[in-house]
Amino acid sequence: MKTTKIARSSAALIFGPLLLILATAGSAQNNPHPKLKASAIQILMVQSNEVNLPLPFQVALYENTIEQVEKTHKFEHVYRDGDQAAAQVPDLVILHTNVYGFKKGNEEERQVLTVAGSTQIKVHCQFTDKSGNSELQSDVTGKVRFLGENLRATYDFAKKVSRVVSDNF
Repeated sequence: MKTTKIARSSAALIFGPLLLILATAGSAQNNPHPKLKASAIQILMVQSNEVNLPLPFQVALYENTIEQVEKTHKFEHVYRDGDQAAAQVPDLVILHTNVYGFKKGNEEERQVLTVAGSTQIKVHCQFTDKSGNSELQSDVTGKVRFLGENLRATYDFAKKVSRVVSDNF
């Protein structure tokens, strides 16, 4: 019995620091780039060059994105498209979004068959500085699979964009 306790504590002393080193190295590999810095962000209206996106989806994507980015508290100010005050911010970052995929699901099918009727919106997000230089790009997909209105996919998209913001700023 004593040898088992001694063996366990010895293993913990030997392998504990090794596991800590491996865990630290793994997290450094997941985010090799330093975090970007900006005091403000301007979110431009959602573009839909490749896909005919219905207006309610376009507006919901835009409004939900603004709301979720504000909730991250990563920026002192979140500016809307066309806000002239954004031009005065020296370290402004601008979010450009372009929808490249859209599948409108069926809410009734989702209620009956949980595997059918999903809605999906695929959006390319690009964060640029004021001069248009790309700081960060990410493809984000918003989905609603089970219960909820089709517009719920826009909320899912916005939550994922807020995660990109939180991870990179």
